[in-house]
Amino acid sequence: MVTENPYGVMAIWAQGDIVMKVVALLLLLMSIVSWYVIISRAWQVMKLRTIVKNSSAFWHTQSFDQGLELLRQYKSSDFNPFMSLALNGQDAVEHHEQSKNDLHGQISLTEWLKETLRADIEESAERMQSGLPILASVGSTAPFVGLFGTVWGIYHALVGIGASGQASIDKVAGPVGEALIMTAFGLAVAIPAVLGYNVLVRSNKGIVSKLQRFARQLHAYFLTGSPRKGAV
Repeated sequence: MVTENPYGVMAIWAQGDIVMKVVALLLLLMSIVSWYVIISRAWQVMKLRTIVKNSSAFWHTQSFDQGLELLRQYKSSDFNPFMSLALNGQDAVEHHEQSKNDLHGQISLTEWLKETLRADIEESAERMQSGLPILASVGSTAPFVGLFGTVWGIYHALVGIGASGQASIDKVAGPVGEALIMTAFGLAVAIPAVLGYNVLVRSNKGIVSKLQRFARQLHAYFLTGSPRKGAV
């Protein structure tokens, strides 16, 4: 017959006061949110990597319109920064040509196109970073939330032991051990958040680097009619 652990998680929940329960629920909520961000952002990175692998084929088409058709194959994706770069670059050139009399028409096409592509990359980078500040916050605060639960639990355990007048090792070890579980919970929440944050940031930097290369090639194409060879 299996006996219930008197010092386990269920014992903490059953014997804990409102503060301990709030801390436990907060850690659970932080864990759910961080895992949601990790999974959703990781799925986005996987889709973007597929687009990156095929974006080089854009320059092997016979015309710009054919290249757009190739990129449109991934239009079903809710986020295609390469498609956005190509379309916004084309729109920027056409707008510059049609607005010679406007104030921005006095800006050279080179600078106008460069700033347009740069702004588009920055917007795409911000979108890719969406949710990552949550992981950073969870990774930095979850251990302290768990530690607060531990300190609170130890305090009440020692108060109870002092009131009962029984300070034997078995009376001390149990309640203190229960309280230390909250620190373990905090670390269990924080570690995946930190690891996920680091992996996603590194992945996003690689994709942004590919976007910058693609933007430089687009810049050269719109100015000279052909992509710059050997762009890095």
